[in-house]
Amino acid sequence: MTRPSRELGELLQYYRWLRIYGYNDAHSGNASIRIGPEVWITPTGACADTLASSEFIHCDTGGGIDPGASLDAPLHLEIYRQNPDAVAVLHSHCPHAVAMTMGGDDFVPADFEGRRYFPKVPVFDIRYEEYVETSPRIIGAALAMHRVVISRGHGVYAWGENLNQAYKWTCSLEMSAMTAWLAGQIGPR
Repeated sequence: MTRPSRELGELLQYYRWLRIYGYNDAHSGNASIRIGPEVWITPTGACADTLASSEFIHCDTGGGIDPGASLDAPLHLEIYRQNPDAVAVLHSHCPHAVAMTMGGDDFVPADFEGRRYFPKVPVFDIRYEEYVETSPRIIGAALAMHRVVISRGHGVYAWGENLNQAYKWTCSLEMSAMTAWLAGQIGPR
């Protein structure tokens, strides 16, 4: 197996941007890219500040997961299985998006960009004790119909036809949530 160095370098850059711009802390979230039947994902407990592209873990769309892969690897593989257009998956802990959906209601952006990209963002309440087992089925199916979803109290999952698109949906959702939060602070006008 040959490691795709260009693609893994790009994956590393996007994973780091999630950290740099406050969408993840140093050791949270995960990222993957699909190249044909192969999937490369962040290792479990990865630190975005120190991760090297040589540390991404190999998986395959047939369900094979090499040791050390993120606990979300089965979820990423299910997203790729359910959505043949998905080439990249980013999981972040966007603080405004998570905070605005702690009540469990779906998020409906009020801003222009958010409404254009995703009129409604589904929010799923998955119990911590059942997360690893049930999240692939629930979130994988939802991302076959939506660009982004939120796991209540946990984080955002976004897919794209490339890394840049997955990152765009992540950033757009967080900006919509931040705008909604700010508007709530200001009150009616």
